[in-house]
Amino acid sequence: MSNKKLSKEEVAKLKDFQIKNNEIVVSLGSITLRIDALERQEENELEKFQKLQQEQNKFAQELQENYGDGNIDLEKEEFIPAG
Repeated sequence: MSNKKLSKEEVAKLKDFQIKNNEIVVSLGSITLRIDALERQEENELEKFQKLQQEQNKFAQELQENYGDGNIDLEKEEFIPAG
C-alpha cells in the first residue's frame, strides 16, 4: 500500500480541530486555577465568619453577665430586660 496525500481542505480541517482542542485544554486549565482560587477564598471567608460568630457569642455572654436576660434595641441603643 502506498501513502496517499491528504487534500489541503482535509489538512486545514484537521489543523483547525487541533487548534480548537488546544484552546479548550488551555481554557479548562484556566478555569481549574480560578476554581482553586475561589475555593481558597471561600475557605478564608468561612474561617473569618466562624471567628466573627465566636466573637459575637463571647460579647453576647458579656452583655448577659452585665445586664441579665433581655433584648437590645440598637436604634435606641437600649437594653430591654426580659419579662
